[in-house]
Amino acid sequence: MKSSVPGIKTANIITLGCSKNLVDSEVMMRQLRAAGIEPGHDSNNPADLVIINTCGFINDAKEESVDTILQWALERKKGNISRLFVMGCLSQRYKDELIRELPEVDGIFGVNDLNAILAALNTPLRNELLGERILTTPAHYAYLKISEGCDRRCSFCAIPQIRGGNISKSIDQLVDEARFLAGSGVKELILIAQDLTYYGIDLNRKRQLAGLLEALSEVEGVEWIRLHYAFPAGFPLRVLDIMRENPKVCRYLDIPLQHISNRILKSMKRGLNGEGTRDLIRTIRQRVPGIAIRSSFIVGYPGETNEEFNELKNFIRESEFERVGVFTYSHEENTPAFRLNDDVRPALKARRSEQIMLLQQDISARRNAELVGSIMDVIVDRKENNYWSGRSEFDSPEVDNEVMIDDPEGKLSPGMITKVRITGADLYDLKAITL
Repeated sequence: MKSSVPGIKTANIITLGCSKNLVDSEVMMRQLRAAGIEPGHDSNNPADLVIINTCGFINDAKEESVDTILQWALERKKGNISRLFVMGCLSQRYKDELIRELPEVDGIFGVNDLNAILAALNTPLRNELLGERILTTPAHYAYLKISEGCDRRCSFCAIPQIRGGNISKSIDQLVDEARFLAGSGVKELILIAQDLTYYGIDLNRKRQLAGLLEALSEVEGVEWIRLHYAFPAGFPLRVLDIMRENPKVCRYLDIPLQHISNRILKSMKRGLNGEGTRDLIRTIRQRVPGIAIRSSFIVGYPGETNEEFNELKNFIRESEFERVGVFTYSHEENTPAFRLNDDVRPALKARRSEQIMLLQQDISARRNAELVGSIMDVIVDRKENNYWSGRSEFDSPEVDNEVMIDDPEGKLSPGMITKVRITGADLYDLKAITL
């Protein structure tokens, strides 16, 4: 299709931050193509228009976003690109500052500003395409964003001020999106939201994640459904029954717990104390035998003592989470915790983070060694040298373990779900052979 935008025939979308941003970029790319602008993603090819989809969550992410904007602003000044747009969380949060400091940028847009971006390109929003995307992930998996924003008020988090309150998509809308994705070859849906377990409360005052899982599992072509970012307080336990009984719902749960100290959890406004957190993890493991739990934790929160940090270490050691991520506390303006004294030194934050990761390495190595000799299903992602790289139902892309598969008979291809025998293990990854 010929571009309806004078001088703009190609675009390069640079996506920073989380998978929710990635979905926003994919939706925008479909709209651009409909306008006759051919989009690329994180491309090195020349383009008329560059759009940077920024992250503004914590300091490291903000610095990466600013550095990327400055890099492309220099290209704009040199005349190597025609126009430069900035969108997403950083520009939502610091729009006035960016406008003042970066005159090389042609347009600065916040989150949920797709209409305004298209208007700046003199092209309309095509509502009939809103369930469609151009995937930037491998063709066999995709992220499905089930809601926008968040109603929680965790003390350390700036997301509600950036993205607003929780707005759930309807089950019918999400099923339509899932059908489109399945029709494009997607076999694995990774459900994402800022607060997955809150889904549906704004629609009819009750949590509807379980009903959504049942509806999505009926979509022909979808074989795996994976849950990310489940908030622990108020967790809808019926989801666990579906996970146990429905073969399409992976026995995998990403549930950020952040800490275990009662004092810190209360200050963080997490809505669940240490004993409640322990009870929930016990319940999850009892109701879904063999489940893999991924969690993330914050170290160096204001006032975190050695005793509280050791309590967190002991909790992680006892719980033996299959997957763990660690963040050092970032002191974010306009959050409730910003009123506290950020008194844990950066070097101590870093040491505590390293201690948690070393502890988790031991847990991961031991758990992986126990899998040697077992048979499991894996989804094949890509070819790497003489091996295929895949994932079990217990592993999400980009962040979790991989299974390196020997395929002597040449049976594998990307997107296949196949049985393998585990033949070896290291700290994080497994080795296997096709059956």
